[in-house]
Amino acid sequence: MATSQSTVSTENGASYLRRLCKHWSHKFETELQENSGRVHFGEGELIEFSADSEALTVTITADSGAFDKLEHVIVAHLERFAAKETLEFTWARTEEVSSR
Repeated sequence: MATSQSTVSTENGASYLRRLCKHWSHKFETELQENSGRVHFGEGELIEFSADSEALTVTITADSGAFDKLEHVIVAHLERFAAKETLEFTWARTEEVSSR
């Protein structure tokens, strides 16, 4: 598995992560805390969110071949939820770690 992470400047991170977790809870297993959340997309794909007063951090754990699709899905949903602000995403990916 590998990770891809982006930290997005926003004062509304906690609100966005709650909306995302609630939105996906109808289809996937989700966990929601006050300033963090997790969505288990299945097939070993996990999206984790954490927020503070200045940013929302999104971390994807999956096979690296799934990153383009998952990043696109997250960006599209967040842009729709954040219609009144412009969010900028810069994804940083790690290499896959092989298990023996």
